[in-house]
Amino acid sequence: MVTIPFHQTVRALTPVFTVAIYRVVFAGIYGTATYISLIPVIVGVMLASYGDLTATTVGFIITLIGTFLAAVKTVATNRLQTAGLHLSALELLYRMSPIACLQSLLVAYLTGEFTRFDPRAFGATGLLLLLGNGAIAFGLNVASFEANKRAGALTMTIAANIKQVLTIILSVVLWDLP
Repeated sequence: MVTIPFHQTVRALTPVFTVAIYRVVFAGIYGTATYISLIPVIVGVMLASYGDLTATTVGFIITLIGTFLAAVKTVATNRLQTAGLHLSALELLYRMSPIACLQSLLVAYLTGEFTRFDPRAFGATGLLLLLGNGAIAFGLNVASFEANKRAGALTMTIAANIKQVLTIILSVVLWDLP
């Protein structure tokens, strides 16, 4: 549907969607310097993820929707913690986790993953790895929500773009890619 460089290039537009959501939904206005500073960050990710930029029409639409929804999620989690409800990171996870679990189970069912899943294949080591992965994911979510609360949605989306560039640079260095 889409290549990885194409996905990363479109995903680099998340800060633009974040700014648009704040302008349209909350009538938020950023300074000119903020808008100008988005340009090198977005262009930097696009340059760093240069490669085969091919996509099907459906793949492009799905990637664009996913990028928009990533911005919506970042803005929504920020607003739930800073305006109105003032939810803590733990309370936000408590309320969102069951919904995310149901969505994941539905997708697993619809894609046929349930028929291929064999819990007996896990063993004790597999179960410990699964629990450890869950604990790390929980900690990451708490840290991410707290950072979003303190820094803001736009800062989080910019940090995600910088993370993409650093991941690409690190992979080139570690795996000696051309």
